[in-house]
Amino acid sequence: MTNPYLLTRYPIAIALALVGLPWIPSASPAMAAKASEVMPLEVELPRTMASTPAPGRLLVMFAPVDQAPDREPRELAHWNAEAIPLFGMDIESWQPGTRVHLNDAAVGFPLRHWRDLPAGEYRVQALWQRYDSIRRADGRELFLPLDRGEGQQWRDKPGNLHSRPQRIRWDGRARLPPLVLTERNLAVAAPTDTPWVKYLRIRSERLSAFWGRDIFLGAFVTLPAGFYSRPQARYPLVIQHGHFPTGASHWRETPPDPDLAPNYSARFGLHGYNRIVQQHAYELFQAWRGADFPRVLMVEIQHPTPFHDHSYGVNSANNGPYGDAIQYELIPEIERRFRGLGQGWARFLFGGSAGGWTAMATQIFYPDDYNGAWIACPDPIDFRHVSTIDLYQSRNAYYATSRYKRTPRPAHRNSLGHIDSTVEDQARWESALASRGRSNEQWDAWESVYSPVGEDGYPRRLWNRDTGEIDPVTAAHWRENYDLGHILRRDWMKLAPKLRGKLRIYAGERDNYYLNNAVYAAEEFLRSAQPAADAVIEFGNRAEHCWNGDHSRANAYSRLRYAQMVLPWVVERILTTAPPGADVQSWRY
Repeated sequence: MTNPYLLTRYPIAIALALVGLPWIPSASPAMAAKASEVMPLEVELPRTMASTPAPGRLLVMFAPVDQAPDREPRELAHWNAEAIPLFGMDIESWQPGTRVHLNDAAVGFPLRHWRDLPAGEYRVQALWQRYDSIRRADGRELFLPLDRGEGQQWRDKPGNLHSRPQRIRWDGRARLPPLVLTERNLAVAAPTDTPWVKYLRIRSERLSAFWGRDIFLGAFVTLPAGFYSRPQARYPLVIQHGHFPTGASHWRETPPDPDLAPNYSARFGLHGYNRIVQQHAYELFQAWRGADFPRVLMVEIQHPTPFHDHSYGVNSANNGPYGDAIQYELIPEIERRFRGLGQGWARFLFGGSAGGWTAMATQIFYPDDYNGAWIACPDPIDFRHVSTIDLYQSRNAYYATSRYKRTPRPAHRNSLGHIDSTVEDQARWESALASRGRSNEQWDAWESVYSPVGEDGYPRRLWNRDTGEIDPVTAAHWRENYDLGHILRRDWMKLAPKLRGKLRIYAGERDNYYLNNAVYAAEEFLRSAQPAADAVIEFGNRAEHCWNGDHSRANAYSRLRYAQMVLPWVVERILTTAPPGADVQSWRY
């Protein structure tokens, strides 16, 4: 899951949304003009910005002039309580030098239709995401937004075009000047090495064959102290899974910037949180060089797909064999270049949120290739609890229904349990961003990993995005292939000897995305499993996303200290479980 923006500006809007009522901002001077009176809004693609027609998605965003005026509308667009009106529409082929109208095909969030935009003063901005044509190995031609080194961020994707924010007074009748796509997002600079952190990138044969074009995997490898002076040493490998990394996480080789202007973290209620982050990153660097710190290769992987910023580390029908590509192409190359021990007893996994799910799935699907997984606040590991949905008993993803009422399903809450979005909110947000599962956001991402291929070649929908009706065929595919709790129960007699003592799962009892519920379900089995699982499962009292097992520090601080928590356990487990004759000395200096 991605971290939320923090949220509580429009509590009345949230309350009305939860009971299914429309909301118009109270500050609006008038309702939107009638549909017959609304003038078309035009967006122009200049010839100077594109040379050939192309398919893609046009997004138009309206930010009230008093809402974060120092930020562009594209930066403010989100599903949270601060959500601004956003409207999106597909364009099959946009001819450079022409204009298109925002028309009735545009899908909106949180307003359903752009004609419903209340009169008022706005800063408006348009963005054009161009799609690439890909012919997959199954013969399907798909139009998808390929990653360009930015980690599938539509706001900043290199090559995406956008207009400059333009202040307007909207009443639905006055003709507005066209929004002109004059700005192009710049290319992302290639990662640079330091003496401690090395970047490598390899072409994957498996993935390139699946996608019909070159697909690359990348990795940042943090080298242990003494790596260069001890050429005979070989090292354990520890993979930190998570969203798309742009460098080593929580790592800083220079002291904190004394001139850094302190910011405020609304999520944690801390002033100067950016300074706290820098200080902890530098403390890790200092500890890493210390005499008593574990000597390992710490790895973070870049494995974006055309549908999301990472693949979840598994093979899938829509994304291709990412699990095998990582395990049998990337990992051996890392161990070859940087003197890894290259054995399952000396490999470990950890991560939080999406990275927590990936760590657990990798340990389960490749049980002999890893010796333990530290799993924090994982994405749903039991699909009886996907957020607040039971995929196998619920009929509708948006509402819990009974004979006389229906209750909207919440999707995100703060640490006090206050709700700022529902499942329907988030799904409609993604539908405004893109059709056919191409938003790169969370629900679309899960469908790209867990669903079979649909009739149109794109991921098959888990539910109807208009009505919320769940498709039992797709749910069954999710269950048999990616429901980790179900797979443990189904295959335990085979997995038990391979997983004993390897699973450590942590979740906050007030996880913002309700992820603790799936951990409760997994705990019920693992506590009583026979043969015994010897799993560690703990919950943080009143802790939210993404609690990682540290009972001594607040979440704001413990999330910056994964390495200090996980690596001593890695060494302890190696010394306890390494086979006779294994090298447990060359890297312990």
